Amino acid sequence: MSSKTEITGRGIVSSLGSTVAGFEAALFSGACGIGDVGDLVPGLKFGNGAPVRDFDPSAHFDVKTQAHLDRYTQMAAVAARAAWAEAGFAADPPAPHRVAVIVGTANTGIDATSAAFRKIFVDGQKPSPFTIPQIMGSAPASRIARELGAKGPVFGVTSACASAGHAMLVGEGLIRAGIVDVAVVGGTDSCFDLGLLKAWEALRVVSTDTCRPFSIGRKGLIMGEGAGILVLERAGRAAARGARVLGRWLGAGMSSDAGDIVAPDPEGMKAAMRAALADAGLPPSAVGWVNAHGTGTVFNDKCESAAVVDVFGPNPPPVSAVKSQVGHAMGAAGAIEVIATLAGLNRGMLSPTLNFLGPDPDCPVDAVTEGPRAAEIEVAIKNSFAFGGLNLSIILGRGD
Repeated sequence: MSSKTEITGRGIVSSLGSTVAGFEAALFSGACGIGDVGDLVPGLKFGNGAPVRDFDPSAHFDVKTQAHLDRYTQMAAVAARAAWAEAGFAADPPAPHRVAVIVGTANTGIDATSAAFRKIFVDGQKPSPFTIPQIMGSAPASRIARELGAKGPVFGVTSACASAGHAMLVGEGLIRAGIVDVAVVGGTDSCFDLGLLKAWEALRVVSTDTCRPFSIGRKGLIMGEGAGILVLERAGRAAARGARVLGRWLGAGMSSDAGDIVAPDPEGMKAAMRAALADAGLPPSAVGWVNAHGTGTVFNDKCESAAVVDVFGPNPPPVSAVKSQVGHAMGAAGAIEVIATLAGLNRGMLSPTLNFLGPDPDCPVDAVTEGPRAAEIEVAIKNSFAFGGLNLSIILGRGD
């Protein structure tokens, strides 16, 4: 197995912790970041969510800078700093024009948007002059590039909850094409805004209790938020500079259902997984773990289970759903879950699927429901399947 791209840095802000070490410890202890959010957003029919409660912007930015940045950009910048430092670039950065920054988001600057509406319609005042720079979908990528001095391709990606995955694929593609040597990639979203959550409430896909992927009695997803950022490098660079390889990007695939705007389609899911296997040059039997999209909605889990069984056979690899622990972080979900997948590969441990009530005949997969499971796995596949039929799968290999 060989890869053209290696992963050398990780940064995270999540409901399970805002350091990689803290996140991993919580993940493999079976902790759950889901809880009551009535104190943050009162008046919802669903009372639970997975907000990031330990993120304090004042610990990372001065007062003036805070005022210029929406929460989703703040979280992305903090995660990027950690990833950059772990990669060993804080003291010895690469050539600026050979560094890309690609960051995905689903909601863009929802907090700044709501603040502007309140200023106009409640207070009768003008909105902040910084509102437009705050809400741009490219704001997180621009801020990260400014902090890191990156002068290669820099832009945002938005494709619902596949945003982080698409951002990672684009960054990896720039490396593979020889356009850059390093790509800082991932996703970010802030989600605990009344207007946004009321819109999700109206869609009737949010659970009224908790997230139970692949379980009988599952009622829907749980809203989360956060940021996940990774540093990707052209293969061989890390060894040449004495840096640790945390994981290997072996392949990826994308597809579109070209169908319903919200209903999933197993055919598109299968196409993405098969394209990823082809890109990696691997047979299905090489994959030892599926880190699922696993939202906990009735139809997503049914379709994803059917797709996994079709691609990997009637006895597919174990399937974990990180959203049962961190909620659905929307545009950040794919990156947070890639970080979880790398942790499992390197620790020899599969993260659990929590809140399981019992098997559903429509989901004939081994969902790792007993808790974290020891397993020496060399290769895993990470799925992200978004509204609009936007599908992608990434195949990852263990690090050094």
